[in-house]
Amino acid sequence: MPILKTTFSLILQTSQKNKDWLGFSESGIASYYADKHQNLKTASGERYRHDLKTAAHKNLPFGVNVKVTNLATNKSVVVKVNDRGPFVKGRIIDLSKSAFMAISQPNQGLLKVRIEVVP
Repeated sequence: MPILKTTFSLILQTSQKNKDWLGFSESGIASYYADKHQNLKTASGERYRHDLKTAAHKNLPFGVNVKVTNLATNKSVVVKVNDRGPFVKGRIIDLSKSAFMAISQPNQGLLKVRIEVVP
C-alpha cells in the first residue's frame, strides 16, 4: 500500500507543477544530448536515456511536461523536464535523442522551436 500512496502523491505533485506553469511558452533554439551522456545522472537524479522523451530546461520544475514544436515543420513531441540546461548561449532546451528525432533528423543538430507547458 505505501508504494501506491507514494505513486499517487507523485502524480498529484507533477499534475500541480504542470498546472502552475500552464500558459508558459518560449521560442528559441533546441539541441540534443550527445551519446556520451547515456546512463549518466541528470540533475533530478534520474539516469539519462536516449530512448525516453525527456529534456533539460534552466527554470522549469522537474516533472513538467513540455510540448516542443519544430517551427520549420510544425512537428511536435511532448517531453518531461528532468535535467537542467542547456548552458550554451541562445539555447532554450536540450532534448533526448529520441525526442529530437521525433521532430527532426539528428544531423541538423539545432532546431528553432516553440516550447509550451502542457497538462
